[in-house]
Amino acid sequence: MNGLTNGLTALDWLVIGLYFILLMGIAWWVIRQKQEDSEDYFLAGRNVGWFIVGASIFASNIGSEHLVGLAGAGADSGMPLAHYELHAWIVLVLGWVFLPFYARSGVFTMPEFLEKRYNAKARRFLSVVSLVGYIFTKVSVSIYAGGVVFQSFLGIGFWPGAILTLVITGLYTILGGMRAVVYTEALQTIVLITGALSVTLIGLNHEAVGGWFGLKEIVGSEHFNMWKPIDHPRYPWTGMVFGGAIVGIWYWCTDQYIVQRVLSAKNITEGRRGAIWGGFLKILPVFLFLVPGMVAYALSQKGVLQYESANEVLPAMVKTLLPSGIRGLVAAGLLAALMSSLASVFNSASTLFTIDIYKKLKPQTPEKDLVRTGRIATGIIVLLGFAWIPVMKNAPGTLYDYLQSVQSYIAPPITAVFLLGIFFKRINAKGAMATLIGGFAIGLVRLTLDTFKTFNPGVSYTGFWKTVQDIPFSHFAIVMFVICVGILIVVSLLTAKPSEKQLAGLTFGTLSPEQINSNKNSYNKWDVIASLGIVAIIVGILMYFTG
Repeated sequence: MNGLTNGLTALDWLVIGLYFILLMGIAWWVIRQKQEDSEDYFLAGRNVGWFIVGASIFASNIGSEHLVGLAGAGADSGMPLAHYELHAWIVLVLGWVFLPFYARSGVFTMPEFLEKRYNAKARRFLSVVSLVGYIFTKVSVSIYAGGVVFQSFLGIGFWPGAILTLVITGLYTILGGMRAVVYTEALQTIVLITGALSVTLIGLNHEAVGGWFGLKEIVGSEHFNMWKPIDHPRYPWTGMVFGGAIVGIWYWCTDQYIVQRVLSAKNITEGRRGAIWGGFLKILPVFLFLVPGMVAYALSQKGVLQYESANEVLPAMVKTLLPSGIRGLVAAGLLAALMSSLASVFNSASTLFTIDIYKKLKPQTPEKDLVRTGRIATGIIVLLGFAWIPVMKNAPGTLYDYLQSVQSYIAPPITAVFLLGIFFKRINAKGAMATLIGGFAIGLVRLTLDTFKTFNPGVSYTGFWKTVQDIPFSHFAIVMFVICVGILIVVSLLTAKPSEKQLAGLTFGTLSPEQINSNKNSYNKWDVIASLGIVAIIVGILMYFTG
């Protein structure tokens, strides 16, 4: 698709320029602050307030793969993927259930928590799997989406655009650390929401659409229905609900990429309120990205809009529908989404490598050297992510489909060891390791089958391998999770109990009276009311989009 450079006016470029001036101003202010030790560099000194925490959670989650891929999914299939975007309730689980355990343990990373709960082997394994997962998903997806954004909006070639994406984002991330990431994400959240909301409102009010009810009439009940049959080849409702929850708990409650935001909070209260605020924001993508995709589909049915593939839906809408100034705002929003996601994954990946791998190998390393190591690690992760992009460019379906499928193969064993680990004190290190290794092996087999078929579209599996590859990715997550839970429980029960001393404060069954009272004193009735409000909104949306 041709770039939109010729369609951008001086006002559009002024808006884009203003965004970069504000962004770099914030980044420069942060970079000038002290970065003397690893806690300050990787967790912003654990001194961030709830508003910034929540905005950072949202901006980290919403990348260009959402604006490019989720809008494409809305045009291609309608509302089924909204199940993943209604995981605001799982963000609440992070704040109410998991955060108190993480905060009490004083950990920097999620693998470090596994070491405290299980052993050092579990920590090393999760560190490596997390870094590999970042390469296959977050890094490569964000770079790929960045190339699409620059190509479609600014007329820059795909690969130069992808490289430019890295240079711009890497500059302030490497120099400013976690503090630069979370404070720039506060600005990026505002720009992102404003830009995406503009597309939604202008598209709905187009005369060919005729508002909300006109959209529903044009696209039909099939697009508005979130609940597809159990035998649906791509989005069975059982997979979307249950498989999606398994992936969601991994992503929102155990993945360094997200949890690092609440760990940077001043205390448990601020971290929980940040999660609640992030939960409110997390509901928005249904209306900011999926609905514009359906609007694009409606406009294509009316002959107003044309696009060659689902991933080009949003650029086509911007080029065709938006007035001067708003185009620049949306372009800035796309860049904001892209940069916030990349900055987050860069910082999280460098934290995992530096704290969980390098520091364990060289425990006497000075704090300043740890910060420098983290910066070097970022560059290595980026290069490996680049190498995986050709697979994604050839993957079938939308960009968002690809992301969710790969995450479905990674998440189940990690969800199992964290979830059962805090709820059942009988679960031990041998059970955890058997689950992590076995689950990762199963997921790798499915990913290998998918990847081979991506590069050989004509290949046809038979027998057992055909059965494995034909299972929808969301159902495959459920199968994997059941297997992983079985391994975890059986191996744990057949081996020795973990010691009470090791478990103290790390499971619900080993909390002291003081810890229980401290947790009760960390919230008030307004925190509860706000959380229940989020749940009520989610239930309302699930009931409305039934076709």
